[in-house]
Amino acid sequence: MGKVQHFEIPADDLDRAKKFYREIFDWNYQEYDDETVFVDAAGDEGETGVIGGDIYKRDKPQVPTFVVTVDSIEDTLEKIIKSGGQRLGSIETVPGMGRYAYFTDPEGNRIGLWDTKI
Repeated sequence: MGKVQHFEIPADDLDRAKKFYREIFDWNYQEYDDETVFVDAAGDEGETGVIGGDIYKRDKPQVPTFVVTVDSIEDTLEKIIKSGGQRLGSIETVPGMGRYAYFTDPEGNRIGLWDTKI
């Protein structure tokens, strides 16, 4: 079963978004680049199922996205297309971490896929 890997939140102003989520949820961040920060996946000691995410500079109208871990992006995209979804763009690599791709479901929702093939 695919598990939710992380979330992505677009923001027009990264500093404002970081401040907001830190004040509301006490989130901590790791700077990735000028347009992205990673949200630490921290929970209480021994807590399982905690996911992290990122906040990134919005470059067009977008909504939050969740990303699901799969064994193979290629195999999953094949199933998605056969089931009425559409692939968005290409499979991209995050050096030393894994790969991601996006698709839309038949309702038009954007969802991400993640695997650790690098």
